[in-house]
Amino acid sequence: MAWRVIQQGDRQWQVSIATERRPNMSGWSLVFCFRSPGQRSIWAPFPETSLSKAELYRHAERISDDRLLDLLGSAGLEPGASGA
Repeated sequence: MAWRVIQQGDRQWQVSIATERRPNMSGWSLVFCFRSPGQRSIWAPFPETSLSKAELYRHAERISDDRLLDLLGSAGLEPGASGA
């Protein structure tokens, strides 16, 4: 089930969220997965870390749809591009 659904023009993206801890790092990072029919899944790390996963999830609730669309764009998807 999607954590949030965002709209990019006429394309709808289902957004899932996870946290990850990378090797040799003490903090956790947010990672978003964007899925839309006809597109490949796009994973995008969010540029923030915390020692608390709960704090990251609380912060994620305050991230705007526009910021998520910016993150999607920075992950390499150009509007209208097909990754399928």
